[in-house]
Amino acid sequence: MPLRPARCYTKFSGPPYTRREYIHGVPQPKITKFEMGNYEMMKNASLKGELIAIEAGQIRHNALEAARIAVNKYLASTVGDQNFYFRIRVYPHHVLRENKLMAFAGADRLQDGMRQAFGKPIGTAARVYPGHIILEVWAREQDATHVKEALRRGGDKFPIPTRIVLKKLA
Repeated sequence: MPLRPARCYTKFSGPPYTRREYIHGVPQPKITKFEMGNYEMMKNASLKGELIAIEAGQIRHNALEAARIAVNKYLASTVGDQNFYFRIRVYPHHVLRENKLMAFAGADRLQDGMRQAFGKPIGTAARVYPGHIILEVWAREQDATHVKEALRRGGDKFPIPTRIVLKKLA
C-alpha cells in the first residue's frame, strides 16, 4: 500500500504520542543528518536565514528529508560547500499510526472497522507551532538571494505555510 498524502497527518489534536516502549516496531526516521555545510560559517557569517512556521501542523520525516536535500543541493551548487552552514531545528518525535482497512470482496466479514482502532506505526513527524523555526542557514551577505531561494525550495516540501526571514548579523 502506498504512503498516504501529507494532508492525512498535517492537522493534530491532543498530545504527541512518543512513548515508544508501548508501541513496537516504530520505523526509523528517513532524516539522519541535521547539520550540513561549513560549521565555521556560523561564527563568520554576516547573514542568517530562517524558515518559520505560520500555522501549527505536523511535518513528516520524509518531508524533512526532502527539504534537507533540496536546500543543501541548491546551496552547494550556487554558493559553494564551504560558504554556508545549514541546520534543521525540528526532530520527528511524534509516532504516526494508521488503521489499515482491507479493500477486497468479503473484507467486511474479516475486519472490525473502527472497533479498538489503535493503528500500526507507519512513521514519525515533527510537531511545529506558529513561530517555530524549522530551517536555518548562515551565509555571506552577498548570497542573500540564494539563501532566500534555497529556503523557499525547502518550504515547498512542507504541508504547512511558512515564511522566510533574513537577518543581518553584526
